[in-house]
Amino acid sequence: MNLNKILGGIALLSVVGAVSAQETVVKIGHSGPLSGSQAFSGKDNENGARLAIEELNAKPISVGGKVIKFELQSEDDQGDPKSGVGAAQKLIDSGVKFVVGPYNSGVTMPASRTYNEAGVLVATVSSNPKITEQGYKNLFRINASDSQLGSKMALYAAKEMKMKKVAVIDDRTAFGQGVADEFTKQAKTSGLQVEPREFTTDKATDFTTILTKLKAKNVDGIFFGGYAPQGAPMARQMKQLGITAKLLGGDTICTAEMGKLGGDTVGENVVCTQGGALLDKVASGPAFKAAYKKRFNINADVYAASFYDGVHLIADAMKKTNSLDPAKVGAELYKGSYKGVGGNYGFDAKGNLKESPVTVFTFKGGVPTAITTY
Repeated sequence: MNLNKILGGIALLSVVGAVSAQETVVKIGHSGPLSGSQAFSGKDNENGARLAIEELNAKPISVGGKVIKFELQSEDDQGDPKSGVGAAQKLIDSGVKFVVGPYNSGVTMPASRTYNEAGVLVATVSSNPKITEQGYKNLFRINASDSQLGSKMALYAAKEMKMKKVAVIDDRTAFGQGVADEFTKQAKTSGLQVEPREFTTDKATDFTTILTKLKAKNVDGIFFGGYAPQGAPMARQMKQLGITAKLLGGDTICTAEMGKLGGDTVGENVVCTQGGALLDKVASGPAFKAAYKKRFNINADVYAASFYDGVHLIADAMKKTNSLDPAKVGAELYKGSYKGVGGNYGFDAKGNLKESPVTVFTFKGGVPTAITTY
């Protein structure tokens, strides 16, 4: 064989080896309910993160002179606090330093301590205000908090729907209690009469006893702090009992699953709030929805865009700081900003969004349909 060809081949192999050596794998963790009654939300969130990672790998970024290849490691936390801590530890043990999730406030509260102790940066949609009051430096909320979701629903009920008397039910989860508390606080400030709180669980399916009691009180609206697997049968039983009050709620009943589970009993009788502006009204919203539909053959639900943005804003901060150190990436998130599909991501000193619009929805044909940004 020609000596020049041999030398050329060796040189080529050396270049290929050098290029391979310059690639660094960065794991992005995801924690969410991938089994159980909330699995539809967990999978939607995971899909959003996966789409972002596939896009980043298609047009890779470089950090510290090395090409970054992102890998998604997704863990099922079952929407359960204990399982959430276990999922967090599993991600940490696998070397994950950046996490999008958890979804549930009740999971995020204990898991965030585990992540904080390991120096992991967390971007969550969990909305209980107490989450960002813990003082964990690298914990960011990438959506509206309960104080925004609950209070805006109360303001809309009082000012636009002209309600006078409302009831409140919560499912005793950290999210359900938090959003119900914020609704109640603003409802009273807005002059609404609020009946004594009723309670259920996130596993219940029969609400007839509570609803029968509330029917006798002739309320204009019933605010439910809880999730779609309970919200849908609640709407069905309200109709069966002849209750004409509107069913109100936050983002967790503002999902296509609510319409799917509730059928024709979920329509304009349900009014709910979601964090963020309308995807159809923002520049990159329609393109994101189309890309998601093409990749997963289903429509994006409530938080797919937030998880997609969460991955991208972390990658953007890595590029700006030229670092994979979670502390440096987190510092950039505090001082900088990122324009994503769901809006502008800039954070205050506690890790909350500086700007967080809330959109009010109802249902038409089983699908959440926007009324207005409020």
